Amino acid sequence: MKKSNKIFKGKNSYYQKNYCQDEVIEKRYNLVIGAIVFFNMVLFLTLFQVQVVNHDEHIIKASKLNRTIVEGTDAPRGRIYDRNLNIIVDNKANRIIYYSKPRGITQSKEVELAYKAIKFIDLDYSRVTERQLKTFYIINNRQEVNSKITDLEWQKLRERRISLSDIDRLRYERITDDEIGNMSDDTKKAAHMYHLMNVGYSFSDKIIKNRGITEEEYAVISEKIDKLEGFNTRLEWERYYPYERVFRSVLGRVSTSRSGVPLELKDHYLEKGYSLNSRVGVSGMEFQYEDYLRGVKNTYQVLSDRSLSLHEPGKRGSDIVLTIDIELQKRVEEILEEQLRIAKNEPNTELYNRSFVIVNDPNTGEILAMAGMQIVENEDGEYTIYDFTPGLFTSPVVPGSVVKAASQTVAYKYGGVEIGEVRDDSCIKIASTPIKCSIRYMGRVNDIQALARSSNTYQYRSAIRIGEGNYSYNRPLSLKTEAFDIYRNEFKNFGLGIKTEIDVPVESIGYVGPSKDSGFLLDFAIGQYDTYTPIQISQYMTTVANGGSRLKPLLLKSVYDSSSNLEKKIKDSSPEVLNVLDVEKEHFSRVKEGLRAVMLPGGTGYYVIDPSYNPAGKTGTSESFVDTTGDGVIDTQTITHTFAGYMPYDDPKYVLTVISPDVSHENRTSRTVTRVNRRLIGEVSKNIFEIME
Repeated sequence: MKKSNKIFKGKNSYYQKNYCQDEVIEKRYNLVIGAIVFFNMVLFLTLFQVQVVNHDEHIIKASKLNRTIVEGTDAPRGRIYDRNLNIIVDNKANRIIYYSKPRGITQSKEVELAYKAIKFIDLDYSRVTERQLKTFYIINNRQEVNSKITDLEWQKLRERRISLSDIDRLRYERITDDEIGNMSDDTKKAAHMYHLMNVGYSFSDKIIKNRGITEEEYAVISEKIDKLEGFNTRLEWERYYPYERVFRSVLGRVSTSRSGVPLELKDHYLEKGYSLNSRVGVSGMEFQYEDYLRGVKNTYQVLSDRSLSLHEPGKRGSDIVLTIDIELQKRVEEILEEQLRIAKNEPNTELYNRSFVIVNDPNTGEILAMAGMQIVENEDGEYTIYDFTPGLFTSPVVPGSVVKAASQTVAYKYGGVEIGEVRDDSCIKIASTPIKCSIRYMGRVNDIQALARSSNTYQYRSAIRIGEGNYSYNRPLSLKTEAFDIYRNEFKNFGLGIKTEIDVPVESIGYVGPSKDSGFLLDFAIGQYDTYTPIQISQYMTTVANGGSRLKPLLLKSVYDSSSNLEKKIKDSSPEVLNVLDVEKEHFSRVKEGLRAVMLPGGTGYYVIDPSYNPAGKTGTSESFVDTTGDGVIDTQTITHTFAGYMPYDDPKYVLTVISPDVSHENRTSRTVTRVNRRLIGEVSKNIFEIME
């Protein structure tokens, strides 16, 4: 019995074990079935959502993946207006004949097209060059030209002792004048046409003709595009300047359809997403405000028959309004040109060749007019005048006494002088250096008189005190070098020796003298050491005129959406304060009183500007040195005249800066100094009030 029970129990255990395994398998089976049902439901719901709920959306996405979108030609750029909304840069339509290289086209096919095209396109074929003729000859006579390369030269090429460019150079060199001269007129024309078809980036549109296209010529090419594969016509915009050359160098240039993005700006524009055949701003305002001025191109969908369907319409670029008054600008340029010609007929002006003028609003920093002109003598003795306005930001000058308002402010602040302090204007003599004097002995002068009459020695003595020096006549002088940092840091607060941040592509800061010898500190205090650009001097006087705020000079006033007819403003430039002078009110008032005295009887600027305009300002005369022979050696001392002032004194509306470098030079036969700078100041100030008031 015991044995049978044992056997029974063993079987029961066996059946129980199998039963449990079957139960686990069944549970797992049910889980698998459930998972399959769940995932099928998810799949069904997903398919339902894709095919029914979001059917239209996915159809659109699928069509996008299966279509080709291409860009059209560059859209017109935005217009540029002056502050009174006069259009100074616009667009106008221009007929274009162009060639777009078809895919897979062979060189021989392009030669054939060139011969066909010359029959319909009237060009100045006399412009064909010898290089173009030789290129065309090589293409059409490859085997014959290759035979001009010797076996030894081919061997050198295989051995990499010479390069393919060397072989190519030999090909060109060995084509004879007779071989070129025997070309027919049609072949020479085709050579020039072939060159135009292949100049520039390979697959960009090549402009064949964009000037003087007649309606008949335009129509003929349009009709024959099936026979002239790759040739086509279009209307394209080009920049139009209603005021012609006025302000052109600052307005800048746009690249042509033929050139596209210039090589030197390639990386800059590729990073912005441009294609290499885009027309872009390359200088001036066109470059500075490219992001606003650029248009949005039409985009097209390429259909199955290779025709194009408009996908999204393009848009003309945004319009920008500048701070410039174009009528004042025009008059300033006329005055400059007139006065430069007059000055060149005066004695001792052989080295004088340029002048600069800036007019701005001291309360906003807006530039109202600015121009630089350069006069150059031609071989025939006649003069040609060139726009030199970029020199306002890039051509530093030795400023001279015009900076003495800043020097006087530094002196008040750092204990160099007391209000009303009287000093004798006697010369300063440091051992082993030339004597330093004012232009003439003035006797005893106070701080106001020192500015009005432009005393150099007054500033020398202030600099010595700031440098903690002990001066004795004809004895060595030792000043603390930290005094240079004091002066330069304070000058920067006025805008001298630092970028003004004017909105132009390029601006320089001038020359900073490297030596900190004591005598140079005295020179610095009267504007005879470091150099500054005209725009820096303008910003300096603006800071004085408005009571101590250094404002960023502005050329951009506002930006408008091009579709809004100057109603929807995108951007509005407001005055930007870069820093505020840390100067006692009493000290600053004293400096401004001195600048007012400059323009009154006894002052160096009396009647330079009509007294009825109630002006204040500072004149300057500096000594410069130039290289007259072009050998890199500075050999001749010249005189530069500067002026910076504001009007009216009690409520400044205009800051005027006028600079004429190298107006005279050391000359044994003549000591005449042209008054061209004074004439410019008088004429421009008069026109400011006639035009702006």
